[in-house]
Amino acid sequence: MIAEIKHLYSPDVEDLPHWNPGSEEFAILLQIIAGPAGSPGEESFDVTLCSPAWIVRQAAKEKIIQGRHLLIATEYDYTLISDFISEYVSSCQGQTWQEIASKLARIGRWEFEDYQE
Repeated sequence: MIAEIKHLYSPDVEDLPHWNPGSEEFAILLQIIAGPAGSPGEESFDVTLCSPAWIVRQAAKEKIIQGRHLLIATEYDYTLISDFISEYVSSCQGQTWQEIASKLARIGRWEFEDYQE
């Protein structure tokens, strides 16, 4: 089994392919909606897409920031970013969706990450 991106979404940006952050400092929530390739079903993996300038500003304010689920891009180039994410997602393979999702959760917070049955 292999994963595929079903779509990319951000509640912060209406039109991801054409968005311009307006400066070198940016951070948005990016939701990677992925599922088994060629099959129905999808789940969300949330990552903060940010620039190094944003990290510098946050570190100055907070003194310490946690790096989990951050995707750092030196500039906002939608094609470059979506290609990077697509390559990562398609590299995640496994016998079960649970196995694949745990690999996808390394890049973004899986919506069922802390789910207990």
